[in-house]
Amino acid sequence: MVVKVRFFAVLRERAGVTSAELAFDRPPSVNEAWELLQQQYPALGPFRECVTFAVNRQYVDSWHPLHDGDELALIPPVSGGCDGEDC
Repeated sequence: MVVKVRFFAVLRERAGVTSAELAFDRPPSVNEAWELLQQQYPALGPFRECVTFAVNRQYVDSWHPLHDGDELALIPPVSGGCDGEDC
């Protein structure tokens, strides 16, 4: 199964890409997708405590299951709130 990931604002800058695709053998949770993204893009690590997730344009918690073809958006806080070190 494949999940498309979209990066926004500072997360896009740190990852160096606007989007990515993740492949899984079984449906993962959002948190499992985040763990894989941190391996592929280590600069994202410090943002875990402040990133918000959306699946198919709906805000979700990190335990939310992902399905084939889902779009996972990684949304940092707006108007500051996290500098990636002191979230």
